[in-house]
Amino acid sequence: MKIAKTKKDFERLYEEKHFRVTIFGSARIKKNDPRYNEIKKLAEMIAERGIDVVTGGGPGIMEAANLGHQEGKKKSRVETHSIGLGIKLPHEQMFNRSVGESKTFNRFSNRLDNFMLLSNIVVVAEGGVGTLLELFYTWQLMQVKHICNVPIILLGDMWPGLLKWLEANPLKKKMFTKEDFNSLYHAKNSNEAMKVIDKAYAGYIKGDPNFCLNYKKYNFN
Repeated sequence: MKIAKTKKDFERLYEEKHFRVTIFGSARIKKNDPRYNEIKKLAEMIAERGIDVVTGGGPGIMEAANLGHQEGKKKSRVETHSIGLGIKLPHEQMFNRSVGESKTFNRFSNRLDNFMLLSNIVVVAEGGVGTLLELFYTWQLMQVKHICNVPIILLGDMWPGLLKWLEANPLKKKMFTKEDFNSLYHAKNSNEAMKVIDKAYAGYIKGDPNFCLNYKKYNFN
């Protein structure tokens, strides 16, 4: 694992023209859990296509993503990064062994901003308060156009109830638009999620105007 020693050392990642998928999800999900394996499989496919992955760098879903990406890199012909953005907590959370490059933050807000700088797509697996914060933070920034048009993929069985509530309540009451709602994609499994990623990646490669580099667009200073 390469730890960024200086701000400049880590910022080179922002400036590199790599397509990146950020994966959010619970640290509490254990190995051999079907949800762990699904994320690991998705990250393998992401790496095989030469796409970077970004996680919180810890255990659970984050470990599954970094581990899957590490294994998928063996089949890729291009250099890819497996990035971990850690957070200092009262109960120390170590980086998982599959993180390639890492940086630790003192505040969740600063960490979230850096996730946004690195993200071209966000996948949200099952999780708790932290995962929900990451989901809604991403969604809000995209709604107000502070970040690029980033597809948000909700992966797994946890999300249909939330999507139904969002549609039946705040959307129906015009608290946000149909366009806002349609930026959320529900994927039942890794294969469905990969189809959304493939489509976005193809648009990115072709220079689709709906996609851009958040490093250039998102200014949180």
